[in-house]
Amino acid sequence: MLGTVNPLGDPHLVPCCFVFVDEPDRVYSAIDGKPKSTTALQRLANIEANPTASLLIDFFDEDWSTLWWVRVDGPARVITKGSEHAAAIDRLAEKYEQYRDARPS
Repeated sequence: MLGTVNPLGDPHLVPCCFVFVDEPDRVYSAIDGKPKSTTALQRLANIEANPTASLLIDFFDEDWSTLWWVRVDGPARVITKGSEHAAAIDRLAEKYEQYRDARPS
């Protein structure tokens, strides 16, 4: 779950696919082709206005002894082109077969 803050200071949460990259320490997520009501996404506007975000990753199971979660907080930015953008999409495509079939732009 990706958390950002809207211009009024309210939290905004959306599910997302992500990939960790060790060097440098980064987490990447893409805007993909899943149906959306608009291309002017609130999460992107939030990051542009307030570049702070949280990523919450959790695992649920009926066996509560196996439950876990981790939260990553830090600066966020929107990357739309360049070598870092291409490398991020490559890493996401390595992790998600759907991105190999329909590569996010």
